Amino acid sequence: MQTDQILLSDLSDEGILRLTLNDVKRRNALSEAMLGALGKAFSDAGRDPSVRVIILAANGPAFCAGHDLKEMTAGRSRPDGGKAYFASVMALCSSVMQGIVTCPKPVIAEVTGIATAAGCQLVASCDLAIAAESSQFSTPGVHIGLFCSTPMVALSRNVSNKHAMEMLLTGDMTPAARAAEIGLVNRVEAESAIQAATTEMARKIASKSSMTLATGKRAFYAQREMPLAEAYDYASQVMVDNMLADDAQEGISAFIEKRAPQWQDA
Repeated sequence: MQTDQILLSDLSDEGILRLTLNDVKRRNALSEAMLGALGKAFSDAGRDPSVRVIILAANGPAFCAGHDLKEMTAGRSRPDGGKAYFASVMALCSSVMQGIVTCPKPVIAEVTGIATAAGCQLVASCDLAIAAESSQFSTPGVHIGLFCSTPMVALSRNVSNKHAMEMLLTGDMTPAARAAEIGLVNRVEAESAIQAATTEMARKIASKSSMTLATGKRAFYAQREMPLAEAYDYASQVMVDNMLADDAQEGISAFIEKRAPQWQDA
């Protein structure tokens, strides 16, 4: 693990991959380089059988300050005023966020410090999130004439319409406790205890069949976008296929026989 990298990576013997945003001077902004590193890390982790769970953490006082506005402003100097560049960056960012959702491994955000704009989007895109008591969240684009439209996509899929609109229209900071109340994060921990709490959750998840976790994560996000009847049809077929899997047979047998299951991840 090289500390001069903007994204650190460490894999435990239990299959817990810890990715740490490490561009502290830029408040872990989602620069092109950071987005590229994140996209590759999640893509690689999704294909790596030794990775069972991913924790996304950050060094420094900010979890993630969103897009690198200095980098974005420099893009305006291009002949088209930056239009093509802006479109490219937004496409890259959207790809990374979707990559977290489609990654077959569960992703837990461990949030310390502020998570603003696309940084808030990053948290909302993760499957689970644990926040330090001092952490805060916001979609502050309205303060600078730039509505947080892409962060809105992830935010509105985590919290109710009115809570999402309050954050988007006011740009106010949302304290960690309030973020837990509205469903943006799972729970809040003391900063001194957050790493232990996140690791405990990751270990619990890592002990399950990775086939089962991947099946469930994929089905969860797919059915959420379907009408009710279609969702039940789809989920029923997923259950049938899951029942035929080796790990389902092993898990049910282990439950009946009152023993620990031996997963084959298949």
